Amino acid sequence: MKCVISVLGKDRSGIVAAVATTLAECSANIDDISQTILGQGEIFSMTMLTTLAPEVCDFNTVQEKLEKVGEDLGVQIIIQREDVFQFMYKI
Repeated sequence: MKCVISVLGKDRSGIVAAVATTLAECSANIDDISQTILGQGEIFSMTMLTTLAPEVCDFNTVQEKLEKVGEDLGVQIIIQREDVFQFMYKI
């Protein structure tokens, strides 16, 4: 299952590593990743396209794990199924 993951928050070390480690624990693959630091180096923004392995971790499990990572890091992490994401932003 393809998913889009968005991360936004105050920049700090370890954000990419924590998200990637969580995804790896769920056997998810990072297909594409884009990240940037906005403003004067204070706001971190990252978007990932991932493929989940539902036989290892279903969508809800991955979502719960990423919520915990977001809480621990003080950032917002949102995961959406790619088809829902595409539908929401269709012009």
